[in-house]
Amino acid sequence: MMIDELDARLITLLAAEPRVGVLEASRRLGVARGTVQARLDRLTESGVITGFGPDVDPAALGYHVTAFVTLQIRQVSGHEPVAGLLAVIPEVLEVHTITGGGDMLCRVVARSNADLQRVIDRIVDVEGVVRTSSVIALDTPVAYRVLPLVAETPRDRQGPAGGHPGGDTKT
Repeated sequence: MMIDELDARLITLLAAEPRVGVLEASRRLGVARGTVQARLDRLTESGVITGFGPDVDPAALGYHVTAFVTLQIRQVSGHEPVAGLLAVIPEVLEVHTITGGGDMLCRVVARSNADLQRVIDRIVDVEGVVRTSSVIALDTPVAYRVLPLVAETPRDRQGPAGGHPGGDTKT
């Protein structure tokens, strides 16, 4: 789904101030309340906006170690059974199927390096996991973000150099 400039402004406002109401958003964006509500409904139904919950920092909960664990799995029953069992482990934040030397990539958190060993042991105990390889994140100079994509999307519709899609339209 393509978004326009108003959608981008609305998403940016909600990202900066998630508790802003529809009426206040309409005031700040200079559009009718119904327009904001209709845009929110459309963006939510199409899957562009996936949630309105709070963002939680694992480090603030005591999970100061982040690691990325590459899994090699037995391919007999596919990825889904393994992913389902990994989802039961609270410290597993994300699981992706990947290409390359491994089959799955997990982002995990732990309270310490020693606790990371416990988390990895739980992952290795998952039926279907053959081998793991881990790297510990030292810092996060660029955290997960999507707002640059939101800001860029309306510009993408204009094509190169702000012109029409497909380039120059000289006749």
